[in-house]
Amino acid sequence: MAASDRLLGLVDRVGEVGVGVLVALENLFPPIPSEVILPFAGFRAERGELDLVLAWVAATLGALVGALVLYALGAAVGSDRLHELAGKRWFVLVSQKDYERGERVFDRHGAKFVLLGRCIPLVRSVVSIPAGVARMPLARFCAYTALGSGVWNAAFIGAGYQLGQRYEQVDRWISPVAYTVLAAFVVWLAWLTWRKLRRLRVNRISA
Repeated sequence: MAASDRLLGLVDRVGEVGVGVLVALENLFPPIPSEVILPFAGFRAERGELDLVLAWVAATLGALVGALVLYALGAAVGSDRLHELAGKRWFVLVSQKDYERGERVFDRHGAKFVLLGRCIPLVRSVVSIPAGVARMPLARFCAYTALGSGVWNAAFIGAGYQLGQRYEQVDRWISPVAYTVLAAFVVWLAWLTWRKLRRLRVNRISA
């Protein structure tokens, strides 16, 4: 039995609660595919085996719970600690100047990042961490997370409801987008690493 089949079996066993649990876990373990879970919930609702509105509410609450865990993680690490790490020679992802620049951008546009990030594959699972680091007001974070997640969940549950037994087509539509985002993220990380290493080499030569 495929892993996705086992996950969907949870929905069949515990209904709307299973939808919420899996969506919460998706925030912490991105390989759990909400693009499969949510349309499946819509398909089951179309057959009368789940309540459509309750499935959407459970999915949105699950998304909020998972996001709050990552928000707490970011808040626990904190801005000062990340700024200190960015100054370490071995921390190749960003420099302190990059971090300071990113912090200023998030201070101005953090709400947009949280809201829109909830509707982007892969990004939706990690966007809560910088919000926690920046200590975005919790009420605002919850509101934007619930709104963005609610739109995402409604779109995919609704697609499963409309497609019926062809709900798996949703995953085939969204997978290329998810892989493109992942590839862009890997390229971005590689570029950041190369730039940090180049700066270290230049600094050694200058010294």
